[in-house]
Parts: sequence; C-alpha cells; structure tokens
Amino acid sequence: MDHREQGSTFQPKFDANGLVTAVVSDRAGALLMVAHMNADAIAATQASGEATFWSRSRGRLWKKGETSGNVLRVAEMRVDCDQDALWLIVDAAGPACHTGATSCFYRRVDGDRLERIV
Repeated sequence: MDHREQGSTFQPKFDANGLVTAVVSDRAGALLMVAHMNADAIAATQASGEATFWSRSRGRLWKKGETSGNVLRVAEMRVDCDQDALWLIVDAAGPACHTGATSCFYRRVDGDRLERIV
C-alpha cells in the first residue's frame, strides 16, 4: 500500500481524462446520481460548498442546479481507499435528475426492459 491509500493527504487519482467518478447521495443514504469531477470541479465544490462537476457531453464545468436551481449543498466529501472515486453526501434543493425524478436511478432493469420505480 502506498501513501495515497494510507496517508492523510487528499491526492485524487485521476484517470487518463483527468477525471474521478463522483457518487452522490443525500444524508439519508439515498443514491441520487453519479457524475465526474476534474481538479477544477473539486476545487469549485470545496470553495462554494455546492456540487460542481465536469460535463463530458458539454466539455465544461457545470454546477448542479445552475439552470434549474436544484443545487446540491455538500455536507461531506469522502474519498475511497485509492482516491479514484469520491462520495458526495448532500442536501438537495430539489430533484437531482434532469428528468425531474428525485434520483437519476428511477428505473429498474428487468431483462431487456426498464421498469419505472415509484
């Protein structure tokens, strides 16, 4: 094991695209969404206290809720053992999903079909 795994210094292990995966849940533990963060997104999140991600489709930073107002206020940021994934525990100001669903994980896979979860 190296210092990244056992040490006390935050040293995110970015992939070849400069990203780490960010899993987002609310304080009760409900999974809300998964996104990606680069160094600038992490810095913006730490500075503002509101979740900012790297949008792979837009090719730019985006603050969750910048257009909808459904910001995610970060209560705690955790990192996994080898620092290549983050867990953001948040207070959501509204639905986390752009579809209006509370969570982006609102469908269950049943064979080759999707079933909406109430």
